[in-house]
Amino acid sequence: MSPLTLGLLFTAATLIVMFSGVPIAFALGAVASVFMFWLMPASALDTVTQNVYEEMSSITLLSIPLFILKGAAIGKSRAGQDLYAAMHVWMSRIPGGLGIANVFACALFAAMAGSSPATCSAIGSAGIPEMRKRGYSPGFAAGIIAAGGTLGILLPPSVTMILYAVAAEQSLARLFLAGIGPGVLLVALFAVYAVLRYRTEYRAARHAYETAGTASPMLADEHFTMREKVEMLPRVVPFVLLLIGVMVALYGGFATPSETAGLGAVLALVLIAIAYGVWRPRDLKPILASTLKESTMLMLIIGMSLLFSYVMSYLHISQEAANWIVGLHLSRWALLAMVLLLVIVLGFFLPPVSIILMLVPIILPPLKVAGFDLIWFGVLMTIVMETGLIHPPVGLNLFVIRNIAPDIPLREVIRGVLPFVGLMFLAIFLLCFVPGIATWLPDMIMGAPK
Repeated sequence: MSPLTLGLLFTAATLIVMFSGVPIAFALGAVASVFMFWLMPASALDTVTQNVYEEMSSITLLSIPLFILKGAAIGKSRAGQDLYAAMHVWMSRIPGGLGIANVFACALFAAMAGSSPATCSAIGSAGIPEMRKRGYSPGFAAGIIAAGGTLGILLPPSVTMILYAVAAEQSLARLFLAGIGPGVLLVALFAVYAVLRYRTEYRAARHAYETAGTASPMLADEHFTMREKVEMLPRVVPFVLLLIGVMVALYGGFATPSETAGLGAVLALVLIAIAYGVWRPRDLKPILASTLKESTMLMLIIGMSLLFSYVMSYLHISQEAANWIVGLHLSRWALLAMVLLLVIVLGFFLPPVSIILMLVPIILPPLKVAGFDLIWFGVLMTIVMETGLIHPPVGLNLFVIRNIAPDIPLREVIRGVLPFVGLMFLAIFLLCFVPGIATWLPDMIMGAPK
């Protein structure tokens, strides 16, 4: 059987099983197992399973459950709501300050938790009701939180970036640093849009009041004293210091990513015990249960995706696909556009974890031949995958929003996030023309790659 025929059969079988409604991990594992037992000799089975085991026991992957534990500790406590409240109080005098506060709160929480759904849930549960209470349209309020939540897979510690570093055999510390510049860029773009959209809605509310006498909460003037602002800081500052401490430990070379994750998890548990009295077994149970559930699900997907990738490699499907892409003799930018388009299409159906582990073995060799920086591409790919979190049919963050704000119709949520998708594509174009946005910080701190 030719590699082309085998590749088409493998792809068709994968799509059929996935669209049948089988969970992603089991779909990938089932297809890989069938082709493994059908086409591979018995002697190769031990090799494949050993390789998968060795990858799963990677010390880098060990950091994933620990970062999830840190995020759960913060997300299951009132830290997210307090962080949002502090941002709101300090930015209340800025036009659209409440929207900006939500964007910044999402960014800071994402940098502490490393999870998009956790960011959406923790900040959105407080932010969406507050924005709607102050006159923000439902779609606008939902869009800010859903888009802000996507920063969870870009700002370190990002689980998605950890997987990319493992799959692409790149420096995790360099990749984390490369995500900071683009993350700040997206925060700035989101904040600017929040101000512009707020002004549009404010003018509409003012016009409705002057013509029909309809008063909107958006027209109310809200003011906080300096004392009230200062009083919001004590519960927020320790978590910001935790974020800074983890970053210094990682990038200062004082600890490995896994050690940093463990340190962050322990300190997060200590902080919520001190600040919120969360230390009893019944208080810790939801945190540990959430960590166990999310870690088990994620590690199962990783394991089955690795098995899927190894079977593709053993059957020379990924190599032939990479050779076919190289054989097209596309210009480097046409090649990049084709790869990113493929990531976008896969994002309609698959979460970022599966996209990385399935696609990286195929697309990285041609990109490396074309001379692209694989760290820079990892950041670019992450932003493209971010859009998959806020557009249907998968749109994980959309469903998180529906869970915390069930009275907002899904069409309003989708309409609210579309401008943010456009801003993400703008960031992608800027990164293509100015790659230094991603590469300058790792090059400055760790030196230029050899």
